[in-house]
Amino acid sequence: MFHDKRMTDQLDFEGRPVKRRAGIAVWKQIAETLRIELTRAGLGEGARIPTEQVLAEKFSVNRHTVRRAISVLIEEGLLRSDQGRGTFVAKSPIAYKIGPRTRFTENLRDQAETISGRLLGIREVEADDLLAAELQVAIGTVLFEMQTLSLADGVPLITGTGYFEKSKFPTLEADYLETRSITKVMQKMGYGNYRRGETRITAVHCSKEHAAILEIEAGSPMIATYSVDVLEDGTPIQVGRSYMASERIQLTV
Repeated sequence: MFHDKRMTDQLDFEGRPVKRRAGIAVWKQIAETLRIELTRAGLGEGARIPTEQVLAEKFSVNRHTVRRAISVLIEEGLLRSDQGRGTFVAKSPIAYKIGPRTRFTENLRDQAETISGRLLGIREVEADDLLAAELQVAIGTVLFEMQTLSLADGVPLITGTGYFEKSKFPTLEADYLETRSITKVMQKMGYGNYRRGETRITAVHCSKEHAAILEIEAGSPMIATYSVDVLEDGTPIQVGRSYMASERIQLTV
């Protein structure tokens, strides 16, 4: 479970009536709004959310509709209901720092009990114009395209696709399966001092493919990043595209 010492905060936000006939069930709209507000507020485990009656008034709906939205968030593990006491945050979003040394394990070391990675797929591709320019290689250079999933306490947080020059990482698949860590693969190949050269951050809607991987609802908001990692002399070593469940992660820059 994600750890946070703040146990007395309470969610407080300006609600607004949901959109009728918007093509999305009202209770789903409420559930998504609560996910976003909980992430934005940065509340820790144990923070209280408003009562069903208060939420019903904020969204201009009946309590049954609010109750259904809350039950979904409880099933997801985001909230918990304590009989006779109310509804509380079950876990707080991960604070994920984007900086010169962006490392998944280091970012999560004090926020999760277990940190793990999965290899979802790897294949050889030829560098197109964009990848060739970003990696400073010739067009057509053979690259590894590797898709991974990073988890904290068994919860999917980030799915990403990294591009590596094959000649520099000839044993990439075996090395990742052994270490389950891009950082350790870099260290093994002698590139341990790599740093983040550039990160571009955007917001996107979750595709069906990413929804299945991250175990979230298709169409929900996600954080997307495009990054280039470089060596100390500025030589590009990895280009990456990552997608994050926005209700589970807060980016800090």
